[in-house]
This record gives sequence, structure tokens and C-alpha cells, in this order.
Amino acid sequence: ADPYSSWQKGQIEYTNKLIRQYYPKTEQKNECNTKNIKEIQRKINRRPRKNLGFETPINIFAKFVT
Repeated sequence: ADPYSSWQKGQIEYTNKLIRQYYPKTEQKNECNTKNIKEIQRKINRRPRKNLGFETPINIFAKFVT
């Protein structure tokens, strides 16, 4: 993908949108720490996704590793 070509990176843009729901651009960067990032990651991985048949990414992953 080319730099500054968001239309070429749909999944990345969607993920950024999800992250911004929990951590808006207006918040200070120094407030972002590992604990906050891990919590956002857990929340995003537990959200049902239409493209996964409304299953969560964490459930799909668990099916592959068990």
C-alpha cells in the first residue's frame, strides 16, 4: 500500500476507527500506557464482527488453537 492512501488499507482504517472509540485523538499521548492498550485490545477482540459471522475474533482464534 502507498503512503497516505487509506482507501488501499480498509482493515487498518477500520481498526483505527475502533481504537478511536476508546482513545480519541484529543487525549494526551502520555495518558496512553500498556495497561490501557491491553484493555482496548481485549475490548476490540471481544466485539462480534459481521465478516466473521457475528463471532468474536477471540472465539475464532480459540477454535484454531484448540
